[in-house]
Amino acid sequence: MRATHDTNKMHILDAARPLIESKGFSALGLAQILQAADIPKGSFYHYFASKEDFGRAVLDRYFDNYALRLDELFKHSELPAFDCLMNYFAQWTQAQAGDGEGDKCLVVKLAAEVADLSQSMRESLRLGTDEVIKRLADCIAVGQQDGSVGRHLEAGQTAQALYQLWLGASLLSKLRLDDSALQDALALTREQLAPKAQSPQ
Repeated sequence: MRATHDTNKMHILDAARPLIESKGFSALGLAQILQAADIPKGSFYHYFASKEDFGRAVLDRYFDNYALRLDELFKHSELPAFDCLMNYFAQWTQAQAGDGEGDKCLVVKLAAEVADLSQSMRESLRLGTDEVIKRLADCIAVGQQDGSVGRHLEAGQTAQALYQLWLGASLLSKLRLDDSALQDALALTREQLAPKAQSPQ
């Protein structure tokens, strides 16, 4: 019974996510959620106490899936860590610059909108982004061990700076309607992570 409950809840969250990526959270009405998930109104409130509770659950599921994706990219690859990191940011560029709404970053889409609107959603975003940065830092540290990432870097600070860079570049890409900021971020990331050439003795 519990498995059915969880499956139904995940179905609602997955059905609604494309709508949130397209419309944002505030503009999304309950009727649209019900239509997308093909459920009656009573079923929604069986799984979620409120729209805010639903929004927090969407974010939690988003970050759970995001963590699995990062583990696949960083931990289950035979590539050097530098290549894993660059592949990740190249995929970010492709997703944010693409014409479709699928696979857009919910942090970029929702952070400014919900930070003042909902304490629980803001906290979900904060915890989720902290976990992303931690995984980036872990991969940078692995790259320093395998020699593909510069040993002069402090892994945690570098991961945080890069994540902030990419969030900003994603916002600029939305304003400019092109990928120039993302391409600049990609070049800067490559330069930042690469090992520094040793000076001749």
